[in-house]
Amino acid sequence: MLRRELFVAFLVLLTVPNVGGGQEGEFKKFIATCSTTQVADFTCEIVGDRWEVRCILAAGQDPHTYETKPGDTKMVADADLILRNGWHLEGHEWMMNLAKDANKPVVTCVDGVKSLTLGGGAEVKDPHAWLSPINASIYVRNIVKGVSQIDPEHRLEYEARGELYIAQLRTLHLWVQREFNKIPRSQRVLISHHDAFNYFCTLYGFQGASPGGWSTGDEIGAGITAERRQKVVDTIRSYNVKAIFVETTINPKLVRQIAADAGVKVAGSLYADSMGSPGTAAESYLGMMRENVIMIVNGLK
Repeated sequence: MLRRELFVAFLVLLTVPNVGGGQEGEFKKFIATCSTTQVADFTCEIVGDRWEVRCILAAGQDPHTYETKPGDTKMVADADLILRNGWHLEGHEWMMNLAKDANKPVVTCVDGVKSLTLGGGAEVKDPHAWLSPINASIYVRNIVKGVSQIDPEHRLEYEARGELYIAQLRTLHLWVQREFNKIPRSQRVLISHHDAFNYFCTLYGFQGASPGGWSTGDEIGAGITAERRQKVVDTIRSYNVKAIFVETTINPKLVRQIAADAGVKVAGSLYADSMGSPGTAAESYLGMMRENVIMIVNGLK
């Protein structure tokens, strides 16, 4: 099935002029402005060189706590299409507010994802859906639909690129499953700073825990509490957890304190709300996921 999909996508690409190429000035470049690095990476994979893809957040910035700047308003105003994650990942809906003020069309990438909900005084939809490659495929299809509505002339090209990338996501998913077979099921406990990995844990058979709630911001159900902190320590001791993890966008001090209190090591830093910097192994979504899996396997096996 996978070979057939790749072959069909390849044939479609062959029939579309200027796919992945073309001389400068041969066609107008549309502008896509994205909220997060992951959404920007997915968009780049789909639009090729037909669009200029811009991202408000730089690598390492936290979407939950980000405060918009005057330059962001211009970046949104200049765009033909706005792409965001949704479900309040962008704290207090900063991206949606910018788009509404500029009267711009918006793609909400989580549309169609089966949400996991979090407690904390209200049922909150967990926004970190992209950390499941299966859900990442839904993001890709939403982006394909959005860019095709702006540029219907090249819909077949965007659909073909989308299918090629979804095939890579399937390959990633199979590789992750094989890698995690190296970790005994009794040791599949993933502890990081905040509840970013629930979809990931559900898909790959891990129990997850964090002291920080679903957001590093001040929304309902977010934030560090003494109860959450103690629950993490209890989980470490109950399951004889070997190691826990910090995250690239968050100060590691709290997790290091918990590790010291529980007598375990910090195995490394995971990419959650942001990809890695350009030029690193985690500069793309696929690379970010591979780096995370390698780190988790080395820490827990």
